[in-house]
Amino acid sequence: MTPAGRFAPSPSGELHVGNLRTAMLAWLFARSSGREFLLRVEDLDRARAGAEAEQLRDLAAIGITWDGAVVRQTDRGGVYAKAISRLTAAGLTYECFCTRREIQEAPSAPHAPQGAYPGTCRNLDSAERELKRSMRPAAIRLRSAVAEYTVNDVLHGAFTGVVDDFVLRRNDGVTAYNLAVVVDDAAQGIDQVVRGDDLLASTPRQAYLALLLNIPTPEYAHVPLVVNSDGARLAKRDGAVTLGALARAGVPVGDVRDHLLRSLGLPAGTLEQALVSFRPDRLPRKTWVWPGQGLAGGLP
Repeated sequence: MTPAGRFAPSPSGELHVGNLRTAMLAWLFARSSGREFLLRVEDLDRARAGAEAEQLRDLAAIGITWDGAVVRQTDRGGVYAKAISRLTAAGLTYECFCTRREIQEAPSAPHAPQGAYPGTCRNLDSAERELKRSMRPAAIRLRSAVAEYTVNDVLHGAFTGVVDDFVLRRNDGVTAYNLAVVVDDAAQGIDQVVRGDDLLASTPRQAYLALLLNIPTPEYAHVPLVVNSDGARLAKRDGAVTLGALARAGVPVGDVRDHLLRSLGLPAGTLEQALVSFRPDRLPRKTWVWPGQGLAGGLP
């Protein structure tokens, strides 16, 4: 397969300017390195009717092009099941019956990283598992052999993070994000993952899982988020943060695109024009503050 980068939104609502900025960066990283650029809709968990069409429309409006058909995770349940079966056959999974509250209230193992699963169900015997199955369905967890793992990131360098016995399939039968994203990236030939740096902490889990599945680890680049004036991630309460809301406030799509490009140190214009000046090592490394309310007069 041709090497590729990607953008993979969740269709839970309209994309805000932070999402669009990340999508632009993913496109620029991919195109500047001669890769294809793919779109995947991560709709396993949260999907609002009509959101996918809105997102594709907004991506096209700011000039993002993609190769091939859009892939949807809800069409790929069989592929995820096969990956979990492979891990199970290798003795690398176990059933977990814990609720979130039980996990939060359970004492952590000595020296365990904060927030790591305490291993409550790791060593249940067959009788204990049978009893718990009669009370609630089981999630499937990875039986990890490490407590941490190190990945290399284009912008962050070497990053070491927690790897616990994380969930592969939830007790409602839905495949967990960490497994789905690893399997999908490999299946699509994606060898470059550009996404928000809020996902950096989960990357060691994914890279370790790729190792267990004999999947090559992609090149990672976790880019800074867009935040509001309080330093928090953007939300609807911050006013006009989507293309639709900005258009209603009198801000054309082209102005939004140009403002996002300037925030990256790139010239205004089309993405193809910005591509000429794009250099990953020159990208800003800090979060960027969105101007917020009162944009009817246009963007600065």
